[in-house]
Amino acid sequence: MPFIDCKITKKLNDGQKEGIKSALGSAIVNLHKTESYLMVGIADGYDLYFAGKKLEAGAFVDVRAFGEVSHADCDRMTAAICSALSSVAGIQPSGVYVTYRGYADWGWNGGNF
Repeated sequence: MPFIDCKITKKLNDGQKEGIKSALGSAIVNLHKTESYLMVGIADGYDLYFAGKKLEAGAFVDVRAFGEVSHADCDRMTAAICSALSSVAGIQPSGVYVTYRGYADWGWNGGNF
């Protein structure tokens, strides 16, 4: 039950959004999850500031998952996220922040796991 929320400074076309969504769907195995329950949010044209300056090409990515996530798995996932954003949207890894949270309670379809 993962959710990946992407806030991206660049305005993306539908093909780029689909490319990011697909890359994240492939990368989610790094957290021992499957794409079949993955939800992805993409907010493009989002204003982000880093070190007091507006980023022209940057992203903040928040990854949430049911259960615990390990440091090693998150490290591999961050590499995959940065690779996807670089290849699809031209955003360099130095302009990307990624956070992770694991949850003990996660609701879906009228109930909780």
